[in-house]
Amino acid sequence: MPRRNLTFVSGEFYHLFNRSIYRQPILTKKKDLSFFLDAIKYYTQVTPPVKFSYFRENPGKYKLDFKNKLVTIISYCLMPNHFHFSVRQETERGVQTFMQRVLNSFSHYHREKYQHRGPLFEAVFKAIHIETDEQLMHLSRYHHLNPVVACFVKHPKNYPYSSYQFYIRKDSDMVDPSYVLSHFSSSKAYEKFVLSRKDYQRKLEQIKHLIFA
Repeated sequence: MPRRNLTFVSGEFYHLFNRSIYRQPILTKKKDLSFFLDAIKYYTQVTPPVKFSYFRENPGKYKLDFKNKLVTIISYCLMPNHFHFSVRQETERGVQTFMQRVLNSFSHYHREKYQHRGPLFEAVFKAIHIETDEQLMHLSRYHHLNPVVACFVKHPKNYPYSSYQFYIRKDSDMVDPSYVLSHFSSSKAYEKFVLSRKDYQRKLEQIKHLIFA
């Protein structure tokens, strides 16, 4: 199995991404996207009470603890055959545990629902250390413009499967945009930053080693 030459350190930020095997579209239906998003939130917990599939059957039965987290989600975008997260690791091995739980949970769900055989995602998720606040800012913009560049929507606010909505108009108990928004005078200023195309390609060049090849 391929090995990753990266040490995850608590308190540091990372870009995590992966895609489906053979780049097949697996995140296209609302119920599947909803499951994936809910699993992301559920598995930020250090100690989830049960497997997510059991929790979904009777959510009122279990007590959740989001005060103790494996990772904090900074930004994300789900696309039909791949996904991106920016996270801050909060506990030792938080990134690895979080990703293993989410990907295993969704893979099991997908196999049961569609009678899919074999691996669903590429063997090892990709991870890059985010070294500066500027990289974190521009990476969030890259995430939020992903569906626009792919021509799924004309405006990032119209794409429900990214964290953009939580940066400009909604509170969230899943995403913490404060690390990025602290560099802007307001959410409106961040919106202008995202929507402005001026110098975007130059900035994208600065973080091209952080995103898919």
